[in-house]
Amino acid sequence: MSAQPDHTPAAPYAPAPGAPAELLAQLRADRRAERWVPAFEREWAAALEESRRTFSLNTLYEVVHVWQARLASAPAVDAFVASGYEESGFVDMAELRGRRRR
Repeated sequence: MSAQPDHTPAAPYAPAPGAPAELLAQLRADRRAERWVPAFEREWAAALEESRRTFSLNTLYEVVHVWQARLASAPAVDAFVASGYEESGFVDMAELRGRRRR
């Protein structure tokens, strides 16, 4: 007999009851709303269906956590993109492929 739980472990914390609605409002206000809102709504709908099947809120919590993190990191991503993609520390993959063929 195993001492392991037969269910999915709980998410680190449960978001506030209004978190999904607040998150959706923030996504709608973002400049990426055209892409992000439909993506969030698809993931949320899939998570709702999963929670109905499993009687677990973990999938819903995960969707909220992922989108909160995505929204929070957006300014840093924008700053990186605006910096011009500093690539001085990277190697061109085409160059590597050319070296192998020789």
